[in-house]
Amino acid sequence: MQLNQHQQWLINFYQQRDWYKLSPFIRLNFISEEVGELSRAVRAIEIGRDHPGEKKQTPSQLTDNLMEEMADTLDQVIVLSSLYGIKAEDLIKYSEQKLKRRFENELQ
Repeated sequence: MQLNQHQQWLINFYQQRDWYKLSPFIRLNFISEEVGELSRAVRAIEIGRDHPGEKKQTPSQLTDNLMEEMADTLDQVIVLSSLYGIKAEDLIKYSEQKLKRRFENELQ
């Protein structure tokens, strides 16, 4: 699935759940929540979690959780961009072009 196809799938899914009508400001709070969950997943892999209420996870469980949180964060950014009429693939192109311009003297 291409990024823009995924974006449209997300829009349709969020509309069916009645989530798409939420404002960009609220969506930004969801992004913050997902980044926090992503931080927790990275911490669990990098330094572990010493919490008595949590069961120790296997390496594959840690990786699965990391992927889940990365995907959740990405999806929130993609939905936010759609609320401003920005295609997901255009974000990727914009990022690459910006970095190429910024570091044009260093790129080969």
